[in-house]
Amino acid sequence: MHCCSCIARRSYINMDSKEFAKLKRMDESLKLTKEIDCVVYTSELLEMDEEGADQPMAAERDTWSKGVEFLFSCIALSVGLGNVWRFPFIALENGGGAFLIPYLVVLLLVGRPIYYLEVIIGQFSSRGCIGAFDLAPIFRGVAYGQVYSTALATTYYACIMALTIRYLVVSFSEVLPWTYCLAEWGAQCVATGATANDSSNISTSLQGKSSAELYFTQTVLREPYSLDEGLGTPSKEMILCLLATWIIIALTLVKGIRSSGKASYFLALFPYVIMLILLVRALTLPGAWNGIVYFIQPQWSQLLNPHVWYAAITQMFFSLAICFGTLVMYASFNDFSKRVHKDVIIVTTIDSFTSILAGCIIFGILGNLAHETNVTDISKVVKGGAGLAFISYPEAIAKFKYLPQMFAVLFFFMLLVLGIGSNIGMATCVINVIKDRFPHLQHWQLAIGASIVGFLCGLVYMTPGGQFILNLVDFYGCTFIALVMAIAELFAFSWVYGVKRLCSDIEFMLNVKTGFYWRICWAIMAPGLMFLVLVYMLVSYEPLTYKGVEYPEAAYMAGWLIWGLGVAQLPFWALYTIYQQPGHSFLTKFRLALQPTKDWGPRQPQKLQAYLLHRQKVVESKQRRGNFFFDNIFG
Repeated sequence: MHCCSCIARRSYINMDSKEFAKLKRMDESLKLTKEIDCVVYTSELLEMDEEGADQPMAAERDTWSKGVEFLFSCIALSVGLGNVWRFPFIALENGGGAFLIPYLVVLLLVGRPIYYLEVIIGQFSSRGCIGAFDLAPIFRGVAYGQVYSTALATTYYACIMALTIRYLVVSFSEVLPWTYCLAEWGAQCVATGATANDSSNISTSLQGKSSAELYFTQTVLREPYSLDEGLGTPSKEMILCLLATWIIIALTLVKGIRSSGKASYFLALFPYVIMLILLVRALTLPGAWNGIVYFIQPQWSQLLNPHVWYAAITQMFFSLAICFGTLVMYASFNDFSKRVHKDVIIVTTIDSFTSILAGCIIFGILGNLAHETNVTDISKVVKGGAGLAFISYPEAIAKFKYLPQMFAVLFFFMLLVLGIGSNIGMATCVINVIKDRFPHLQHWQLAIGASIVGFLCGLVYMTPGGQFILNLVDFYGCTFIALVMAIAELFAFSWVYGVKRLCSDIEFMLNVKTGFYWRICWAIMAPGLMFLVLVYMLVSYEPLTYKGVEYPEAAYMAGWLIWGLGVAQLPFWALYTIYQQPGHSFLTKFRLALQPTKDWGPRQPQKLQAYLLHRQKVVESKQRRGNFFFDNIFG
């Protein structure tokens, strides 16, 4: 394939001096120059000799075996642990049922539009998250930062899966190990089994700690009070559980999307079978309805609290896995003409429905726990984050008089499946970035290599102080970086590449016009709200703590270093891209770096030719509506 610039130069040589001067007078903006080059490139493509036409445009990219595999893979990616333990607790502490109002508003203004935007970019370009930024090369650092953040999340997400496997294995015991006290726990332990004296469990927070909490912190994690004495050494049991997690991930990814696509049927659908079983069981427990009412009862005064809206945006952001590069990567395997807007609506709706369903299940069972222990305030039996899954819920199961082992197995197997589905998506994103850079490598080599690296990195989380490190990496390496990269991504897509051109590309690809709802959300609402979240996060920033315990100064320095490495991808790749551009002045190079690359468009040669002709017609009939801002949104 001839390079566009070479073809353009050859066409200039064939012009006489007057024609060449006339063309250069038209070159008042570098953007127009790029469009002219692409028009020349199109005419040359159409007149290619047979030898040139036979040359491949790019290495052939994998595609889904069936279109529905994309849908199920997205469901498995988006519906994860955050729906089961993060959403119920976040909703509870931010207004209960009233939290659903900002949550659904944010779904419509931020979650769904960004989800659709990333899917469209990936499908149109058939490129991974790095290649997708060929539309605005100066922002390629956004993709590298997202991959960096996703890789960090993959390592610690697998460690949560290791905890789930540990609990799943011991759930087959004749007596659940968190239902009774061990001698080394001392007199502070209060047994939570169904045979324990219920009167002794009243307000255990005042008398001591439950056996479920002590089993998690002392037996499973062996957690210290602080990091003053170091991280410690990992236990053999947790190392084996982490190894099992990465073996599952490696086997699922060994053939790329051909294997992970098949696994998506099970990963996406099976958790709902278990959820329905648990829901039926929860609704039949004494006190369950009190827990559910407590969960959904609105606290209307919370709607005026800015923290509630901050919590809604961040929950939606991480629940749907937007702006992490994974959605662009999954969509790049789609058929070029797939009508993805229906899939987007289905996935985002199911994700929100699952969060509410999980909340009803969790609080129904916690309502039963409060009933069994004669606690009137249900918040006394609720712990946030991992504590909800590994302390509160096991404690509630311990009170079941019939088949507690079965319901423990069902719950932790559901968590495992949900976690594996999300982790598969994140690991696939990282692997495909390497695959796109080194196409000669086989999928099985990359899957095994990534799993070995992930396992070795994950060992630090298996130490007694591992949860401190997990909390640190989650905040500085994922949450903080992801918000910065999300804003940069939205600016690149909506304002540098432009909503107007994006809508033109959608019309070319799907033959549908984009409505004002999507345009306004892409250009104004989504980036504006994400920017406000970042400002609120910076203004309200306080030194990170874990269970109220501050980190050593060295840990904070390490956290900021992790954050700095991710955010530094933006200026580094921007400067590198500018340096690579032709031209003599910095301004010329800068303007060129803002423009799409010469080969931007569909990867298939025939569709690329058609797209360049389409762009030629758009340029020739170019009409601006009002100023740049108005034209970009409504043009």
